[in-house]
Amino acid sequence: MPKTRSFCAAAAVLCAAMTATAQQPPAEEPGWAKGRPKTEAAQRMAPVPAFPIPTSPDKLPTAKFKLPPGFKVETWASGVLDARALRQGAGDTVFVSSLFVANKVYAVVPKGNTREVKTVIDKMEKAAGIEYHKGALYLATHKQIMRYDGIDSKLDNPGAPVVLYDKLPGGEDHSWKYLRIHKDKLYFAIGAPCNICDPGEYAKIYRMNLDGSGMETVASGVRNTVGFDFDPKTGRLWFTDNGRDWLSEEIPNDELNVVSGPNQHFGYPYCHQGNIPDPEFGWGKSCSDYAKPAAFLGPHAGSLGLKFYTGKMFPAKYQGAMFIARHGPWNRTVKYADVSVAWPDGKGGAKVEPFMTGFVENNTYLGRPVDFLVMKDGSLLVSDDHAGAIYRISYGK
Repeated sequence: MPKTRSFCAAAAVLCAAMTATAQQPPAEEPGWAKGRPKTEAAQRMAPVPAFPIPTSPDKLPTAKFKLPPGFKVETWASGVLDARALRQGAGDTVFVSSLFVANKVYAVVPKGNTREVKTVIDKMEKAAGIEYHKGALYLATHKQIMRYDGIDSKLDNPGAPVVLYDKLPGGEDHSWKYLRIHKDKLYFAIGAPCNICDPGEYAKIYRMNLDGSGMETVASGVRNTVGFDFDPKTGRLWFTDNGRDWLSEEIPNDELNVVSGPNQHFGYPYCHQGNIPDPEFGWGKSCSDYAKPAAFLGPHAGSLGLKFYTGKMFPAKYQGAMFIARHGPWNRTVKYADVSVAWPDGKGGAKVEPFMTGFVENNTYLGRPVDFLVMKDGSLLVSDDHAGAIYRISYGK
């Protein structure tokens, strides 16, 4: 073949390959990356990967935690991969959910002078939302809500669940659930399916009857809550809410919110932390039209579990206060995580301060708190999905 013909043929093949490559759609950006700046520093940031195995007991950060005088912390259970929500069953059984890695629900049960971690439900995708009520374990994945009756006597074989609701939208971003039962109503949220977008019927807190009927909206404009509880004095619902990503490293703050009336809208996606209009969705909107946060919880704090302390062991100062798990940011250069405590001020606001620190060393997570359980003796359990452990906080002079 003449050189000119050979060159033309090669050029044609190269052009065809370049054309085919150009026609291929770019890889779809994950929801968490929407709005991420193109700077080198921002491009290096991504969600903290979950450990594939729990931290060994001798490597847990328990000895590094710092608490107020009179309090102490110990490892209550280890080897609980991806430990998330905590709920107490009958007797001394504690149920523990998981999320991205384990896909399990555990039961931690007494065994002589120790505790045994049993897998009760296995291979259940995003098995994060659990609640215990009148002998039944309620479980919510990203797709459905179900109930396991008589769970305490069926830890080795819970059987098939009763499906209460199977119309959850599923998905990935903010699709996992957190459950509370209050006055025979089951509360849960459907988080925004993105970092920032028009959420439609997402970004709301809902409630339903315990049989799955009568679903209704409790609050709107809630980007992603993975922790809420009811004030035992007022009955009002308090919740943490994760702020949007990528506005900057220092804003917006996560929010601590309280539902004080019907049909409240907490701002997402139009307004963040009560005073920052969204640069895309905030046009033509006013932050004054939305419910204000009770308190700020820090930029990109990853605020998760929230629990009112109802025990008697802790000093009076802490009785009726909220414990809040600040799981810690991934899209912020300087990392932080802690257990905070908050006191309602009676006027719709709250005072917040750190309670247990030591989860970060050399800007690296040693652990990340998720949820709480007030035990019968008044001690407080804290789950840690990063290390796969549960800690017990007690008080004694």
